[in-house]
Amino acid sequence: MSTPVYPRNPLLRPDRILRAEALLLLIIAILVYRNLLHGPWSLFALLILAPDLSLLAFIASSKAFASSLYNLVHNDVIPLAIALLGWKLGSLHLAQTALIWLAHISGDRILGYGLKYPRSFGFTHLQRAASEN
Repeated sequence: MSTPVYPRNPLLRPDRILRAEALLLLIIAILVYRNLLHGPWSLFALLILAPDLSLLAFIASSKAFASSLYNLVHNDVIPLAIALLGWKLGSLHLAQTALIWLAHISGDRILGYGLKYPRSFGFTHLQRAASEN
């Protein structure tokens, strides 16, 4: 088994690419929220940390269930689906909530908080991407 060879340019490391994607998504989410949907900052402030309520599962349940719940809440699929549903139904509130959710996820990724593995709360897909370099 050979050791993987990674690009010499540190900007091309997988963890840095994932964080750059997250930064772009955060900027887009905030711009669309504010400029197209005219979302109030008070709602943004109220909901920006709501997805982290899923962390409470780590106190009350198994690591496997808690990490699954966290990963369900901290991936882009559900908020993107809600954003599309909000657009289709003409629901400003659904679309605004989805963009706040996307902003939260993106902010987590920028800070290095990734999807969780069941074996360890602190070990995420972003640490794995960085450690494989």
